Amino acid sequence: MFRNDAALFEFRGPWGVPVQIGSSLLLLILIFLLFSSTVQELYYDFLFLVILLVSIFLHELGHAWGALIQGRPVRRIMIYGGGGFCERDRPAPSYEEELIVAMGPIVTAVLWAGAVLIGPFLPPGDLAWAVHICALVNFFLLIFNMLPVMPLDGGKLLHLGLQRVMRLEHATRLCGAVGLVTAVLWLPLMIFSFHHWGLLLLFVPPILIHWRMLRRAA
Repeated sequence: MFRNDAALFEFRGPWGVPVQIGSSLLLLILIFLLFSSTVQELYYDFLFLVILLVSIFLHELGHAWGALIQGRPVRRIMIYGGGGFCERDRPAPSYEEELIVAMGPIVTAVLWAGAVLIGPFLPPGDLAWAVHICALVNFFLLIFNMLPVMPLDGGKLLHLGLQRVMRLEHATRLCGAVGLVTAVLWLPLMIFSFHHWGLLLLFVPPILIHWRMLRRAA
């Protein structure tokens, strides 16, 4: 539903790509404000939010670069309360789509690795804290985004990879089955994550998408 967000404002990003900020982002900001009880907490929550949004933006910019370098126009990048997406004018063939999809996780991995390498050389302080948070944010974004479920990049890469070794209908069926099993296991994973780490996994894999993929090729 967030994909139908009204844009609060728009600006031109690198390579002239339109970047829109969705109205649902206000909800995310409000949640952070509600959990901030002091000015210091507000400061660090705001800094965390900035790091998160910049990381998501750079991830989507990776997708955009993967499209543009292959001559595929990008309609827009949208950053909204549920994350972000890169929208193109038209679909690309699977051999081009692999690079487009992979560039997002690659950028996230580079951000994580760069923050991990730089962190130990920084003196204690806000900058060191920010770099540490950057490493954590991008590590979790990378792990989460590579889950083999649609519409995450991991699910898309699984589908594209399977097409290299089997027919499209068989790849679609297998990808749908893997996504369906992961979606069913997601609820106990959410409970485990919240109980042991205090992480609330708000994303719920859309079971209907994977059921349709499973049935489409039947």
